[in-house]
Amino acid sequence: MMKLLNYKKGFQSYLKLEKSLSSNSIEAYERDLFKFLQFLELRSLNPSPSEVETSHVQDFLAWLYDIKVGARSQARILSGIKAFFNYLLMEELVDLNPTSFVEGPKLGMKIPEVLSIEEIDTIIKTIDLSSKEGERNRAILETLYGCGLRVSELINLKISNLLFEEGFIRVTGKGNKERIVPIGASAIKFIQYYFEHRRNHQIIKIEADDIVFLNNRGTGLTRVMIFTIIKKLCEKANITKVVSPHTFRHSFATHLVDGGADLRAIQEMLGHKSITTTEIYTHLDRQYLREAITQFHPRVK
Repeated sequence: MMKLLNYKKGFQSYLKLEKSLSSNSIEAYERDLFKFLQFLELRSLNPSPSEVETSHVQDFLAWLYDIKVGARSQARILSGIKAFFNYLLMEELVDLNPTSFVEGPKLGMKIPEVLSIEEIDTIIKTIDLSSKEGERNRAILETLYGCGLRVSELINLKISNLLFEEGFIRVTGKGNKERIVPIGASAIKFIQYYFEHRRNHQIIKIEADDIVFLNNRGTGLTRVMIFTIIKKLCEKANITKVVSPHTFRHSFATHLVDGGADLRAIQEMLGHKSITTTEIYTHLDRQYLREAITQFHPRVK
């Protein structure tokens, strides 16, 4: 067994108690650590914490590059490894952090993929509403796009947090922070259809009794299942863009910005801690910017 695995539980506790990270974030850090351990194993290395050298981490990054891991993913993985060795340093299990002087790849601002309103309509129209999962899948896409939810927020959405009469849903986001998000008539309609024609007729496991979207076994859906649903629908709709659940969230925000919505309001709806994160959705096209300057700048008139 890898010697570094002996410190996994302590690292989990550190992330949960010291860093107050959510279970999703902790799982992400664990996956990053596993990749590093996988690399060491492939090199027939089994070092103790104090035997890990800077060169090991640098070689690991080179390996990630060789197997076509993107720069953004490399940077995130390196962040996870740094956190692990910071924990070991704090526990005085190492004297030096071998990642201290390792630089990650340079990152530019990445603008996520966005779907046009027409493309979203095309994807939704490919759903076969007569199938067993049809109305559920329609309700899922209407909610993702109509409310701008993260995939984790969607799969954990509770019936008790559907405030349809007021036109809102209560969402639990990152760091277990709650926020109130407006929900439109279309999403409400298809969630109600799904309840009436499918969910209300299922045998539901006790632990999933308050969960909105369920699988055929009466339990909550997984993140992977949402990705799979979207992938199949996009293939059916002949959409060639790389589309994920987050694409619908991004499209939700982009279409609001394009329609003139206030950035602060969008920030609240998305649950962004900083307005800087929301500003990525202001990638208006050059022609629009040119028209704005031509119309309003005093030196151009």
